[in-house]
Amino acid sequence: MARRADANNLVRLSRTTIKTLALEPDQPERVWWDCDLPGFGYRLRNGRATWVIRPPRNGGRSSLITIGQVHLMEVAAARRAALEQLANGTNPRETRRTERAQAGLTVETVFERYSDDAQKRLRPSTLANLKTHLNQHWKGLHAAPLASVRRADVAEQLRSITASSGPHAALRARRTLSTVFAWAIGEGLVEANPVVGTNPPGVEVRRDRVLNERELADVWGACPPTTHFGRIIRLLILTGQRRDEVAGMTWGEIDFQGALWRLPAARSKNGIAHDVPLSKPALDIVADAPQREGRALVFGDGAGPFSGFSKAKVRLDKTLDINEPWRIHDLRRTAATGMADLGALPHVVEAVLNHVSGSRAGVAGIYNRATYAAEKRAALDLWAETFKSFR
Repeated sequence: MARRADANNLVRLSRTTIKTLALEPDQPERVWWDCDLPGFGYRLRNGRATWVIRPPRNGGRSSLITIGQVHLMEVAAARRAALEQLANGTNPRETRRTERAQAGLTVETVFERYSDDAQKRLRPSTLANLKTHLNQHWKGLHAAPLASVRRADVAEQLRSITASSGPHAALRARRTLSTVFAWAIGEGLVEANPVVGTNPPGVEVRRDRVLNERELADVWGACPPTTHFGRIIRLLILTGQRRDEVAGMTWGEIDFQGALWRLPAARSKNGIAHDVPLSKPALDIVADAPQREGRALVFGDGAGPFSGFSKAKVRLDKTLDINEPWRIHDLRRTAATGMADLGALPHVVEAVLNHVSGSRAGVAGIYNRATYAAEKRAALDLWAETFKSFR
């Protein structure tokens, strides 16, 4: 064990001084401490000379840390390294231990940890979107050690996502990855976020975007009711409902005789059952969708509801002459604005959208249990009829 520093062990370490330092007979080890930089020392042990530091105690035992061999590191360089590490309060041994642990931690492992953590607080639909980004868009990073991911790696992958799924999907993927790295920093798994500083792959779409008559007509015309995506887009225009709720529509939810779509609470975003009156054009779209024996879902070909909106939206945009970026969710806002412009009262529009806000929120919402069934049907029928005139 190295002895504690005393007056005999304090010297001004220099190239000249260390040449005079030597072990006493039968002395296996000794450390001489620099009188100018406390914690910086010259150590002789078993014929080997090294530069060492003793970091400040941090609630435990303080031990010597080797920062370099004397024959490989000049005293000036050793002093600078010691000063930096002592001033920062860093412990090289702990740093190396952390780096070794991080080297074996892959991006995929951290994605799994984050998904498990997020599962406790995210809605199922939000969690599904998160996993799409992590498991598909960022699959190219899965095998990489977390600490090795560079900004250039992220930028390259963003270009690939933009080419395959469009700039909006790439923007969401970029935001998701940045959130995961911020979480990993908080967990002590990595020291930096490589997403910071990368160029956004597109322009953020305005949250208040409403398509005008020409744009809406172009979207309608480019989405013939011969594909699942085309049918869903047309229903979104006519009903103003949420994308994922329409995509997951089941045959059992449709009352053809009553021209009504009964969305159960379990599938509603806000957990409230919702009846959507279907105008004749909307009912025709559902009625004309092909039914397959044993399949309860109206849209999609796989085991679950229709998916692949990002790629379908990219293909759709290539056929449209719309300059300002737009999102599928904008169709919901556009339908609501159209109904309001036609005279539908705010509480009726909110009832159509199944919004619990404004006139349906707070105390008013508790005591006002009216469903406005007739008013909702009138608003949606008028919207469908008016929309037909300019498409």
